[in-house]
Amino acid sequence: MKFLLLIPFLLVSVISRAQVSQDTALLRVETIDGNEYIGKIISIDAQNVVLNTDLLGIITLRKSTIKSMTPVYGSQIKEGVLWFENPQSTRYFWQPNGYGLKKGEAYYQNVWIFFNQVSYGVTDNFLIGAGMVPAFLFAGAPTPVWITPKFSIPVVKDKLNVGVGGLMGTVIGESQSGFGLVYGTSTLGDRNTNMSLGVGYGYLSGDWANAPVITLSGMIRTGQRGYLLTENYFISTSEEDLLLLFFGGRRLIKNVGLDFGLMFPLVTGSGFFAIPWLGVTIPFGNTHYTAIKK
Repeated sequence: MKFLLLIPFLLVSVISRAQVSQDTALLRVETIDGNEYIGKIISIDAQNVVLNTDLLGIITLRKSTIKSMTPVYGSQIKEGVLWFENPQSTRYFWQPNGYGLKKGEAYYQNVWIFFNQVSYGVTDNFLIGAGMVPAFLFAGAPTPVWITPKFSIPVVKDKLNVGVGGLMGTVIGESQSGFGLVYGTSTLGDRNTNMSLGVGYGYLSGDWANAPVITLSGMIRTGQRGYLLTENYFISTSEEDLLLLFFGGRRLIKNVGLDFGLMFPLVTGSGFFAIPWLGVTIPFGNTHYTAIKK
């Protein structure tokens, strides 16, 4: 079973991760009538934005007609086509990686309607999230709530990041229901194509697990709007070993990420079956998509 944990590592490691220098002289401008322009910045003043575009040459846009202005990095332009930023580059399906949100960035994640979490970048290296499964909507059933702080440390910019964090929660409506975990993870690669190895310890009602949870996950950018994702957990207990394998993808719809896939729980002596996964991530706050103020 432990050998299976190496399969995602081998799949991800064979993909080259070309590092492209960042060029912030490009700007993506979306106007209130739905048009979009990408070009080099010539000037920005109180009234106008002047761009040098490939198709239209030099154009002047009135700021009163602009809906949003976004910096475009060199790595986002592939053969003349804009590749959107990853709206959830700090996580795979659910597992955090070594990257964090920038100060003021935030996103809302929902999985199968019931799982809800909001995360916010307090600084460029520290984020905090809060989540809930609103079971109280069903005849006042006990409701799990939690917070998830994380520190991110860039060891080598856009190549190696380390993250440490935790999850602390309780179930409202039940006594002695504290749960959570602490973890550390290292991520090799940039925000679009990377792999992460993590170790964590969980606790329930004050009792810590006897063995760590080992995680191995990765993502590969496949095109302008697509990713392949894998997220995997090896959990060992005194009674049995459990391997959770996630495989699927992420589709970008504007600045929204749609995650889909299958989870395969592999327990010693049990049969083979799959559980579907469907989630959505919606960025807000000071995101890459509204990073330049009007």
